[in-house]
Amino acid sequence: MFLTRFVGRRFLAAASTRSESTAAAAGSAVRTATNPLEEFFEVDRSQDEDKPVVYGRAWKASELRLKSWDDLHKLWYVLLKEKNVLMTQRQMLQAQNMMFPNPERIHKVRRSMCRIKHVLTERAIDEPDPRRSAVMKRMVNGM
Repeated sequence: MFLTRFVGRRFLAAASTRSESTAAAAGSAVRTATNPLEEFFEVDRSQDEDKPVVYGRAWKASELRLKSWDDLHKLWYVLLKEKNVLMTQRQMLQAQNMMFPNPERIHKVRRSMCRIKHVLTERAIDEPDPRRSAVMKRMVNGM
């Protein structure tokens, strides 16, 4: 665990130093480049805010049935990225013996992902061409 934290900190520090030097070399025309690893971390909120943060709900299957195949795949990857952000945050907080705020968010994301797979499976079953149906089922099972 110590090694993971040490390597992670070194990797983040090296990546941020590299992005800062790249931005400085590019000049003032380009705003500071963000570290790609920062996408896996939420922006910290100040603790003195009184307003509770309200997060969205899980997607309903009826809503997902209205979306195209491409839209469902895009949504799948958005949810996958959100799941990775939440799991990273949870792991970091557990390493520091802190509580993960709003753990229901992970369940909402997982529920939405399961519903996407369900809708895509329904579409694969309804496909009249058996070969195309088999390809669609393999694709959904590979998700």
